[in-house]
Formats: sequence, C-alpha cells, structure tokens
Amino acid sequence: MFSSIHTMAINGMAVQEVQAETDLSEGGLPVFEMVGFLGSEVRESRERIRTALKNSGFLIPPRRITVNLSPADQKKSGTSFDLAVAASLLCAMGVIDQKELNDTVVAGEVSLSGEVRRVNGILPMARKARENGYKKFILPKENANEGGAVDGIEVIGIATLRQFVEFLTGEEKIEPTVFSVEESLSKRTDSADDFSSVQGQAAVRRAMELAVSGMHNIMMIGPPGSGKSMMAKCLPSILPPLSPEECLEISEIYSVSGLLGADGLKTERPFVSPHHTASPVSLSGGGKVPRPGQISLAHRGVLFLDELPEFDRQTIEILRQPLEDRKICISRVNGTYTFPADFLLATALNPCKCGYYPDRNRCTCSENEVHNYLSRISRPLLDRIDICIEAHEVSFEELAHADRLPPPENSETIRHRVEEAVRIQKRRFEGTGLRFNSDIRSSDIRKYCSIGLKEERFMENAFRKLGLSARAYHRILKCARTIADLDHQEKIKVHHIAEAVGYRAIDRRYWGGREQ
Repeated sequence: MFSSIHTMAINGMAVQEVQAETDLSEGGLPVFEMVGFLGSEVRESRERIRTALKNSGFLIPPRRITVNLSPADQKKSGTSFDLAVAASLLCAMGVIDQKELNDTVVAGEVSLSGEVRRVNGILPMARKARENGYKKFILPKENANEGGAVDGIEVIGIATLRQFVEFLTGEEKIEPTVFSVEESLSKRTDSADDFSSVQGQAAVRRAMELAVSGMHNIMMIGPPGSGKSMMAKCLPSILPPLSPEECLEISEIYSVSGLLGADGLKTERPFVSPHHTASPVSLSGGGKVPRPGQISLAHRGVLFLDELPEFDRQTIEILRQPLEDRKICISRVNGTYTFPADFLLATALNPCKCGYYPDRNRCTCSENEVHNYLSRISRPLLDRIDICIEAHEVSFEELAHADRLPPPENSETIRHRVEEAVRIQKRRFEGTGLRFNSDIRSSDIRKYCSIGLKEERFMENAFRKLGLSARAYHRILKCARTIADLDHQEKIKVHHIAEAVGYRAIDRRYWGGREQ
C-alpha cells in the first residue's frame, strides 16, 4: 500500500510544500525506514510515531515500511512532520481513507502517548496552504487560534492521534477554528510605563513623539540618570496601532521563532531591548537552522539599544544594511535566508565613559578617551539615525516640586496626536505599499517632500554648513515631512526643516569632524 500526505516545511521565513510518502511492502524483513535528507529531530520521529500509534490503539504491521519526505534535496528539520508521517502510515495501513486528506495539509508533533503537541511556524504554513489552494489544515489544538487567523482555509485543531482518526472517519465532529485578527487588535492593553511619570525633558518627549509618528530612528545622548532608558521604555505606550496586515507579518516571525503565546497573534508592536553583550548572530539571526534574530523580532516595532557604545562594534555595524534595506540576508552553505527587519531604532548612550562630558567640572575623561568612546559608533551608522537629541539632567525643582508644576502629558494624549499623523500618512501612501514617511524612497522624495524656494535655500545653507551626505539630506526632508504632518500642514515650511536639521546638528557637538 502507498499513501502521500501534504505537509509544510519552514526554511528561515520561507515555507515549502512537502509530501510525506509511505510504502508498506509484503516482501523483505520487517523494518521502519525514513529517508529524504532528514535532520536528527526528523529521524528520531520514527520511534515517536511507532510508540504513539501503539498507545493510541493502532498496531503497525510487521512489514517493510519506507517513509520518504519529498523533495529529497531539501533538508527537513523540526518536529512538525510527525503528524503527517503518522497520517501517511495510517492511510497505508487502511485505517483512514486517503481521499479524506487529498485537499488537506497536516502538521504537528506527536508525543509517545499519542498527544498532538504544538509546533513552530503554523501561521506561515497556513497562509502558504491557502495560497496553494488547499481547503483544510489539520494541526495541534494548541496552534488552532494561530492557524484560525488565516481566512479562506478550514482549520481543525486536534488534541490526540485517536481524535485525528475519529475526525477523519466521521466518528467525531470538530468545528473549524475561526480567529478574528480585527477583534484581537481592538483589545489594546495599556503599557505599564507612561510618559506621565517623566519629569521635564520636553525636548526629548517631542523628539520621541516625532520618531514614532514617522518611524524615524532616534538617538538619546546625555549623562547618567537623565531618564534616557526610562523614556525609551515608555515608547510602546505611544506607538501607533497595528494594521491587520502588520499584525500577521509580525506574528509570522514570532510563530517561526516559537514565541507566540496561547492567544495566537502578536497584537502589539514589539519592543526588543537586547543586552549589550549580545552577539552578532543573536542580533542578526542565523544558527545551524537559521532563525530570526533580535532585529527581525523588532520588525514593525522598536529595537532599543541601551548603552550603545558598550556593544561590540562588529555587532552594531550589522545594523547598517537592514536599516537601509529593511531586511537582512543570511548566507549559509545550504542556502540564503531572508528575514524582515523594518524597525525603528532607538538608542541611548552616555557622552563618555564616566558619562559627564562636556561638563569639565565632573568629567574625568581626556579628549582622547572621549574620542575613543564615541568612535565605537561609526559615522555610517550615525548617518542612518534621523533624530539625535540631548537629554539634560533633571533639576531639583522638577523632582521635588513636581506637584506645583503643570503635570506632564500622559501617553494617551501623545498617542492621539501620533495616530492622527499616521492617518495622514495612510491617506498619502494609499496604494503605494508605503506605510510611514521613513519608508519614502529616494526616487519619491520630490513627490512627497517637495519644498518651496525659501525652504530650498535654507536646506542648501544647512547642507553646506553641516557637511551633510545625500542620505542625511533625504532623511532630514522625510523627518520634516513628519513634523509638518504633526502640524497638519500640507506643505513643508522653513520651521519644519529647521527642527529636522536641529536633530541632525546635535551630533556635531560630540562627534564633530572626527574621523571614525
């Protein structure tokens, strides 16, 4: 008897269709053999499946059994093939009818007791199955919400092998799982960190509002204790809400990484803050079986690097390519893997090792020590940061007499302005594939960031005085576009450009014209 069951394999973020083929032969010695360029987890599934079937009441006949995972030239790894191989074997044994699974994809891990356990990557598998025209997807019950978020395919969650067989033979009816993305997004939870707890720092708060409104990269520089890390942790509370498409994009990455919770979807923009001891591989992704790194986990959200100069220079230089291309490509012997990496980079740093430069009353660092500390951040990386803002020390009056001062704006008030700016951008970019002003391509600058003669003269003067690069010129205009959107202005004015230029000029106070 021969049977073939459809399943899916994950390679990086790409999904490939796989056939689990089983042949039961009369002749030869009894053996259970699996082939098809298998990883160690897949080879071990033979014993898991044999024991699971026995404990579920299905005895494997003493025949020569050959299982092939096709195509055989692509390596298979992970445990998601268990259920498909078990289903193929049950079809070959005549327990279930092959016709019941002709338009169905099957995926899941099988335990020794016959329980069907959750696996990684179900969401991209379900989307690929729908794209390939399959009508049904049978998967672990724990993954049902995740798969049910995909419209256009019937998702059946099962708990055990016995239940799987009873469903296909008609002994048990299981209702398909439907999970509403829009309904999940409507249940926004408030962040624990709120800007109402931040005293002073009006300039930094304004810069952060601007950064999240247009998804512009931001750097905060200032002495220790000025509240840089605290304000960065407040960023999630003012981030614009996710669209359904963005929600599925992010959830796919977390699904492949095995980080999706029981809710089935990632409904908030991610905020990822790796420690400064992070390795290049942990940041970029990779490994023996390539998986998304920290920068991909921050896709459509915020990647916050605290104490930026303390990171290994080789590690932070990895950011240069994804900040430009919005994706990261990892090449290995077995192929090239592409992971999405469209994120807002937020960084915080002290201006020197002791933290108090340029205050010479407290700073104990020499000019050379300050230079060596700041030169850990290269000029090409600085060129990709749109907003550089200085965080000053908070005064005693702001701390001790906060009750006498006007209360700081809370995150909800700021978020309303951010959401309005995002709506303006959504109308502007409708049908273009762009989402935020930071996404504007160089070729579209004139279309979306056109300026008048007066503004052009101001920009030319700033360009020459600050020695800006072409990239910095475009980023200033995109930042000015967002400032104009926050002001509800259709045209970019001189004062919008002046504010954007000011955010670029601050780095010259610390880096100046030093070679790096």
